[in-house]
Amino acid sequence: MRNLFLLIFFIPFLSCKEDILPKPKGYLSLNYPQKKYKKLDLNRPYSFNILENTEIKDNPNNWISIKYPKIKASIDITYRPVKNNMNELLTEAEKLVFKHTLKAEQIIPKDFVNPEKRVFGSMYEITGNAASQIQFHVTDSTNHFIKGALYFYAKPNYDSILPAVAYIKDDILQLMETLKWIE
Repeated sequence: MRNLFLLIFFIPFLSCKEDILPKPKGYLSLNYPQKKYKKLDLNRPYSFNILENTEIKDNPNNWISIKYPKIKASIDITYRPVKNNMNELLTEAEKLVFKHTLKAEQIIPKDFVNPEKRVFGSMYEITGNAASQIQFHVTDSTNHFIKGALYFYAKPNYDSILPAVAYIKDDILQLMETLKWIE
């Protein structure tokens, strides 16, 4: 009886010859198309370059949405004329950025200045599970003010959307660098 008990006890240890290894972590591999830009083809008080494979939704009041259908994201652009209300416009833009502090881990501001084109502004990178990961505003400080925000059509999970945020961030920088005011 004792031998039978020992045999039953040691069979599982003797029968498995190969080592059991845990599965390695899988990483999502995302391939984004090569970037080619074109000029925004709308009659607006501003002009800038956009990615060719985006869709533009024309909204009232010179507002637009730049849609990324494959990534399920959009950059929502709002335009407001400056009429002795620059402080109000800047305060409103910054309030919208800092509204995300509850969910954000960090908000990183970066100033943007191009005196030759009269383009002055800031871009805010928002890390963490906030509703918007990038917000920006640009102005000529006398006539025009644009505010933009990047949104994804999904519950925010910062780690998952980080590659897409980096991809679209380049497009936002391209937008700011190529911005021209139309008088």
